[in-house]
Amino acid sequence: MKYLMLGAAALAIAACSQETATEPAETPTDAMAAGDAEDGMNGEEHDAMDHGDMSASEKLDAVLDAQPDEIKARYEYRHPKETLEFFGVEPGMTVVDILPGEPGWYGEILIPYLGPDGTLIGADYSVEMWGEFGGFANEEFLENKKSFNEDYVAAVEAAGGEDGANAAAFQFGSLPADLEGTADVVLMMRAAHHFNRFNDGAYFTEALEDINAVLKPGGIVGVVQHRAQEDMPDDWAVGNAGYVKQSHIISLFEDAGFELVESSEINANPADRPTAEDVVWRLPPSLGTSRDNPELKAEMEAIGESDRMTLKFKKPE
Repeated sequence: MKYLMLGAAALAIAACSQETATEPAETPTDAMAAGDAEDGMNGEEHDAMDHGDMSASEKLDAVLDAQPDEIKARYEYRHPKETLEFFGVEPGMTVVDILPGEPGWYGEILIPYLGPDGTLIGADYSVEMWGEFGGFANEEFLENKKSFNEDYVAAVEAAGGEDGANAAAFQFGSLPADLEGTADVVLMMRAAHHFNRFNDGAYFTEALEDINAVLKPGGIVGVVQHRAQEDMPDDWAVGNAGYVKQSHIISLFEDAGFELVESSEINANPADRPTAEDVVWRLPPSLGTSRDNPELKAEMEAIGESDRMTLKFKKPE
């Protein structure tokens, strides 16, 4: 594999803290709590996969079938095959995975699926934005975040072996010039609420600028995000509870020059209808409000994971 080593000198790998539902402003992202940094196949297992002359769909099926049980357990709610195909992700592409983990839940799928002709780029929040979280984001955590680029590339290398995707990484606000115009698809999986909730959305504006810059003309942005009902109060749906209105996300992207190509209900869950007192982390896999309440836990598990919008945007040609 070829690897692009970008960013600050390597420090200790960043720790992922568990979210709580009672202090959403001081918790890491739901992507972390949801297992995006879960361990998956190791490099030898990836190397052992022979995809031959499979079609893209057949190759994705084979990759998904080969994943460990802890990753497969999320298929019911994350629908990775349908989602990746909806966004048009294919082997050999260059794909940006926002807030990925190391290499992350989707990373474990994308590394063998993109293959040695493809590239997986991890994109993390800036250290400045991480500092907005407070709590777990202490001085040591923020110092560790400075080595995200090196840590991510090393994690992809360890997971991918010889037949995995190439790797690169960047942090928002610091996109290297050599990555500009290289990406076919950018994936923003359950990461939009944090961009939106801090600094009056300024981090979202910065992220959209980098997303536009990293994409090729005609490139795709795929968004999966916890969805607030449109009749919920705007101050609740800003993202602190994990939920954002679909209309707001569409407006932000269109104002930044992207075209909404299509929306899908692939990741919808009509059973999730939060009130203004609820946070997304009450639901699986976090179950942050019911760890010591078996009855409430059963109620949350019956709802399942969050209702999610799935939106496909395009950068103009």
